[in-house]
Amino acid sequence: MSIIHAQRAADPHGRAQRSSLVIAIDGPAGAGKSTVAKLLASRLGYLYLDTGALYRALAWKTKRASVASDDEAAVERLLATTLLEVRHQDGERMRVSVDGQDITDDLRAPDTSALASVISSLPAVREWLLPVQRKIAERGAVVAEGRDVGTRVFPAADVKFFLEATPEVRAQRRFRELAASGGPVSLEDTARDLVARDTRDRTRALAPLVPAPDALTIDTSNLDIEQVLQRMLAAVSAKL
Repeated sequence: MSIIHAQRAADPHGRAQRSSLVIAIDGPAGAGKSTVAKLLASRLGYLYLDTGALYRALAWKTKRASVASDDEAAVERLLATTLLEVRHQDGERMRVSVDGQDITDDLRAPDTSALASVISSLPAVREWLLPVQRKIAERGAVVAEGRDVGTRVFPAADVKFFLEATPEVRAQRRFRELAASGGPVSLEDTARDLVARDTRDRTRALAPLVPAPDALTIDTSNLDIEQVLQRMLAAVSAKL
């Protein structure tokens, strides 16, 4: 079961919502999806949807329940008793609760992210989350980021992007993010985990990580955030 609260409160900064497009951003870890997705949503006055947070939330519960992440039957039974709640207080802020507990601040832990990559390969998990994601975006005016939002979740999205960067750049970015959060990490471990995650995401049988045929691919390796954002805004403006 799931409950979705996609609250579209008035923007506190007075920014006007521009049309009601669904914008999909895919790409591997460290490519810059989350950063630019939040900024793009803010610039447009849109809702921000981090689909990866939903998988991390289920990974968090799987670990807490001591369920083996590769036991699809056990995970599926767990889903049947899971209450997933998503709240949006404004366009950029997305809070996630599982069974009444707000776990948003726990979702970026390295072990949770790694486990999320494992359970995301389970068809039962992806099928369970599909209507959850679509429900949040049913009114449009959404910037959704993840790994299959442009290919499977929102195949008819109005604008699609695929962000990528070299493995070295992505590992450095991810390492800095984890270090800033105070976690005991090393660049070597981060790079190794990134390669393992890339392999799982790109080779899974259901909804692998690939660019949508109609997606605009942007290599962010040598671009700053504003440069990436301007390219995306130009593509979005063409649809408005």
